[in-house]
Amino acid sequence: TAVEAFLSQHYLSGVVPPLIIVGEKIHRETLQASLTGQAGHKVIISINPKSERRAWLDMATKNAHQGLEQQLGRLVNQEERLQFLQHALEVQNLTRIECFDISHTQGEATVASCVVYDNFSMRNEEYRRYNIGGITPGDDYAAMRDVLSRRYYKVVEGDGKLPDLILIDGGKGQVKAAQNALVELGLNYSNLVGVSKGRERKPGLEQLIFPGTKKSLQLPKDHPGLHLIQQIRDEAHRFAIQGHRARRGKSRVKSYLVAIVGVGNKRRQNLLVQFGGLKGVLTASIDELQQVQGISRTLAEKIYKELH
Repeated sequence: TAVEAFLSQHYLSGVVPPLIIVGEKIHRETLQASLTGQAGHKVIISINPKSERRAWLDMATKNAHQGLEQQLGRLVNQEERLQFLQHALEVQNLTRIECFDISHTQGEATVASCVVYDNFSMRNEEYRRYNIGGITPGDDYAAMRDVLSRRYYKVVEGDGKLPDLILIDGGKGQVKAAQNALVELGLNYSNLVGVSKGRERKPGLEQLIFPGTKKSLQLPKDHPGLHLIQQIRDEAHRFAIQGHRARRGKSRVKSYLVAIVGVGNKRRQNLLVQFGGLKGVLTASIDELQQVQGISRTLAEKIYKELH
């Protein structure tokens, strides 16, 4: 039965409790023996609970029904959003959307993000970040061109596929840069849309920018298609900022270590190995820094002072 299959899979790599309560009849003898052998202790499967145990089962059943209803509600909501967006953009068979954003601090530690929406939900396992280098610091157009070139070069090589829609967090300049990247790759792709925050930069006032035309589209604030765009755009923004902050912090600490007089390559390497990376060095106390080979008390105090 489905319950037997679920129990077998659920406890395959997890902790098996001594008592399992189920709400329907199953062939429990074989499963009990299997779980007992796996757990190293006796496991009982109860299929006709009473009293307090019945209350537990009723509560679990109620929670399962509520969870299912919520999941179905989210799915219906996502389907509605996707249908509205498909109609607004006049795109057929819209299923997979990829969205790009760029994050940096005055050109420092530029990181591009690509997030994926497919089959009515965000696909976290397919998210990617790209460290951007070799461009003029702060040049968002060059950064956008770079990330799309790297992302879809694999498609040209026969690995992967183009999404049904590409969203760009930005205005005409970013959209133009993205389009140029696709053209250079030899990709004839038209479903490219920029999401510009507009002059007031307020949610609900976004302008949708299309390549090769001066026309833009502003959907009503309550438009389900706009809500889907905002959801995906915000996720790309969050993922880019998260990557940028991590890269910036790593870069700054490393540069601080390089700048400290008395900390050469060997001592710097010893510090990184001792504390498992730059984050560990930042959280280390003076006494802990002193324990590193080649670091005296005086130097440990100096390193701590420079990093804090």
